[in-house]
Amino acid sequence: MTYDVLIVGGGPIGIASAIEAKKKNLSYIIIEKGALVNSLYNYPDKMTFFSTSEKLELDEIPFVSNNNKPTKQEALEYYRRIIDYKQIHINLFEKVEKVTKDKSFFRISTSKADYQAKNIVVSTGFYDIPNHLNIPGEELDKVSHYYKDPHYYATQKLVVVGASNSSVDAALETYRKGADVTMIIRGEQIGERVKYWVRPDVLNRIKEGSIKAYFNSELTEVGKDYVKFKDDQGHVQEIGNDFVLVLTGYRPNFEFLKMIGVALSDDGLSIPDYNQQTMETNLKGVYLAGVICGGMETHKWFIENSRIHAKMIMENINS
Repeated sequence: MTYDVLIVGGGPIGIASAIEAKKKNLSYIIIEKGALVNSLYNYPDKMTFFSTSEKLELDEIPFVSNNNKPTKQEALEYYRRIIDYKQIHINLFEKVEKVTKDKSFFRISTSKADYQAKNIVVSTGFYDIPNHLNIPGEELDKVSHYYKDPHYYATQKLVVVGASNSSVDAALETYRKGADVTMIIRGEQIGERVKYWVRPDVLNRIKEGSIKAYFNSELTEVGKDYVKFKDDQGHVQEIGNDFVLVLTGYRPNFEFLKMIGVALSDDGLSIPDYNQQTMETNLKGVYLAGVICGGMETHKWFIENSRIHAKMIMENINS
């Protein structure tokens, strides 16, 4: 069988693309390398979205939340129910390994099967590949680029690297579970895009000394029971340490885009080459949807402002 559309990535925008394909009577399949909405699944367990629930809805299907800002668990349940209700065709825990272009269709090889498709939609998000510091000791088991639950760090000396939403949430939650928290922050302040109801909380905890924070500083080494960092005076300090959370952001899978043949900007942002009216890339038949459109500027696209990509793509394919 040759599909009209093969969608790479089973997150909310991949699901939205499948819904729109069904509306156009296009044959489709979603291939997802992990669990359903894998990126959301890997978010911290107690995470609350910045967006309100209606901005996370797909196809005008109501997203009912107990609070104004939905939780990760509510989102997982919402998107799972959509898969069931809409009877979406999706293959989970299957990784796309190779894509080649024939005259009239693409050949896609995965970890489980081979497919043919006339068009490909890449909606792979960005949460799977962390930005590494590339410092000695970063490979130690005590270092993690993902944060799940604060209880794990109770009574431990914890260093949190970064000043974004994930870093601030981790610092506050682990502090309240009894961790001795130190934040090491490359910039001069807590990020301006940190959730407005959380930012004052962390600033007050830092001011009172409950959470230690070193601004204009940089982690330089991780040891078995210590870390070293360069402070704002350029001096190297060493403190005792049990665990390190390096929450310095994530990036899209640029290697996958290059493998397909999608051109990226060479300005350090790696922004893919695509038509903003159709979402088609420089490679005819390959489309982008969601956060991957922003390259390294992962803050530009969210579920709420990229849901429209799915409709734009399927209208162009069906035209």
